[in-house]
Amino acid sequence: MELIFAPLEGITDHIYRRLHRRFFPGVDRYFTPFLSPTQNHIFPPRELRQVLPENNAGVALVPQLLTKSPGDFLWAAGALADMGYEEVDLNVGCPSGTVTAKGKGAGLLGDRDGLRRLLDGIFEAAPVRVSIKTRLGLGDPEEFGAILAIYNDYPISQLIIHPRTKREMYGGTVHLDVFADALSASRAPVCYNGDVRSAADIRAIEARFPGLAAIMIGRGLVSDPALVSRARGFGADRAALRRFHEQLCEAYCAAFGGPGSAIHRMKAIWTLMLESFQDGEAYQKPLAKTKRWPDFLALTGEVLEQLEPRPEPARSSFLTDG
Repeated sequence: MELIFAPLEGITDHIYRRLHRRFFPGVDRYFTPFLSPTQNHIFPPRELRQVLPENNAGVALVPQLLTKSPGDFLWAAGALADMGYEEVDLNVGCPSGTVTAKGKGAGLLGDRDGLRRLLDGIFEAAPVRVSIKTRLGLGDPEEFGAILAIYNDYPISQLIIHPRTKREMYGGTVHLDVFADALSASRAPVCYNGDVRSAADIRAIEARFPGLAAIMIGRGLVSDPALVSRARGFGADRAALRRFHEQLCEAYCAAFGGPGSAIHRMKAIWTLMLESFQDGEAYQKPLAKTKRWPDFLALTGEVLEQLEPRPEPARSSFLTDG
């Protein structure tokens, strides 16, 4: 079963992906934060940097596209194919209000005729394999039966399901019963995404859904960069995490022209990483208030030297009897 690193906007850029791959092996594929192709048919420099092959050497990467236009999708897919990519992902899962208000991301789930027209245009001429990352619907998870019937009409390379609705955002529990029904009914290989926080979660999902093709992990893997390495038996010690942190700092300072801008990216990463340390919550407010690079380095250094990792949970919420 594949283990995939989900895209997190503002965090899992090409610098982060390359260094994560170096220090924490085991992830099979990484997805880019979404690219938004427009009628101009030009990747902005910031998006282009994310997909340039030389910036992703050694990383198995799938670019993700956010659009409701078949023409814009096909242009971007063609440009990515020219760079050597063999698969792209269509984002039908982003629940952000600024995205869905434009009828993109999870907003596509409210217009099933429009979704079908989009997929008709994409699969008529796509030059690469196309996977889809989706949610269950806008407000009712039972909407997914009709949505899956649409997906089943197309040769989707993989269907990545986050079993929440657009309205639920990232709150509440995932709808594992609806996911189980979708897994058995989908014609495409299915990937699970949502609330995976530990190696115990990975093992429980594998056991509960034996027909699953992949598990996609996002926030849990940024919080604990060694999560997949540990689950795959590679192991990872405190020294690896320290070197990962140090090289991220160096790389972002170089990319952003100094620590003044790098600190914002590193603080976003550490806001999640603190969740994987015992008593890490006590450092959240000091981290948020930190404005000077030396203070940031002192705070994160203290965490790395003095705090212990949170222990693996005794049981997973994904257990069948849970």
